[in-house]
Amino acid sequence: MGRGDWSRRRFVGALTGTAAVTVLSSCDDAGPEAPQAASPEAGPDTAATSPSPSPTPSGPRPLALGTYTSVEDGGTGISFATYDTETGEVTGGSTLTGVGDPSYLALHPDGRTLYAVNEREKGAVTAVRLSDREVLGSRSSGGGAPCHLSVHPGGRWLLSANYGDGSVAVHPLDASGAIGERADLVTHSTPEPGPGQEGPHAHQFVTGPDGGHLLAVDLGTDTVYTYRLDERTGKLTEVARAHTRPGAGPRHLTFHPGGRYAYLANEVDNTVAVCAYDADTGRLTIGEAQSTGTGPGTSYPAQLVVTPDGGYAYLANRGHNSLTRYAVEAGGARLRLLDTVPVAGDFPRQIALSPDGTLLFAANQRSGTVSVFRVDADSGRLRLAGRPFASPVAVCALPL
Repeated sequence: MGRGDWSRRRFVGALTGTAAVTVLSSCDDAGPEAPQAASPEAGPDTAATSPSPSPTPSGPRPLALGTYTSVEDGGTGISFATYDTETGEVTGGSTLTGVGDPSYLALHPDGRTLYAVNEREKGAVTAVRLSDREVLGSRSSGGGAPCHLSVHPGGRWLLSANYGDGSVAVHPLDASGAIGERADLVTHSTPEPGPGQEGPHAHQFVTGPDGGHLLAVDLGTDTVYTYRLDERTGKLTEVARAHTRPGAGPRHLTFHPGGRYAYLANEVDNTVAVCAYDADTGRLTIGEAQSTGTGPGTSYPAQLVVTPDGGYAYLANRGHNSLTRYAVEAGGARLRLLDTVPVAGDFPRQIALSPDGTLLFAANQRSGTVSVFRVDADSGRLRLAGRPFASPVAVCALPL
């Protein structure tokens, strides 16, 4: 990977693509029945399998903020702010320095340890103990420019995606939350890169709802790879692939709480797609491309989130500086476009819901702000909660 490719992702966050398309191909292997787009008349439908939102905690809650530390006017490390669960107001706090380019953050299931990628040419992942904000150490991610990480639900494995060379890594976690030596590293060598891409670019590595399969979204190869994780050794075995149409540029996958469907944001062709998921095999079936509601051209969709009750989904559109609201219908099998709202910032790189689903946070990279929205429980409508919070080169906002 050349340094120019790495820098392009950091400063622009998107690659040149074609105009929006109408159809994505399904995966090569047979899977569940492909999901369909919603009819305009259909209403929101929260399936009985969707869990209820977590109770709203009282008092201020912590908010961890990721940034780039090696760019002009960037941050100095991982910042810790607080947010009011009622008003959504964010108040500044302190910064943990010494963690380089922490552009994406993830929380351990037990809530005691925070993990960050170090998005540099020689990438790494870092663990931070939250009780005293002590850095527990870093390990090489095995590749360049790691841009995403997540923790396996069992709490024993850390998963990371290296954008620069299209590889995914697995690290063990000990009882303290510290990261051990890498257990496995897999580089996506096939299929050939999509139009306009010079190689694979792994953009996300996440656990499927069954817990036994891991899914890696690769923007460069237009493919979502499914691996089976050996929870004893941390080794990966590929079991399936799902291909988008050439040039779609898949970036981020989010599962519906019911576990049978997921939603894929395609960065390059400015679309989203509903995907059916087979928990027994780990196979994903990608449905038809759908509009982001941002008009013609490319708006660089970034990330999708789904409310805890499974009723609504939201998409961050970086080029359009907006958030798209979808009604989730048919138990998760359909997305119906409702509207878009201004994000009150520039280039929303990442979005996240508070644990109870009542607030949505948007990290706006170019304006250096975090916008907070109240989420209406009945309609899913978003209402801006006060002035955006200033945070240098805000690329990740994680409510804890």
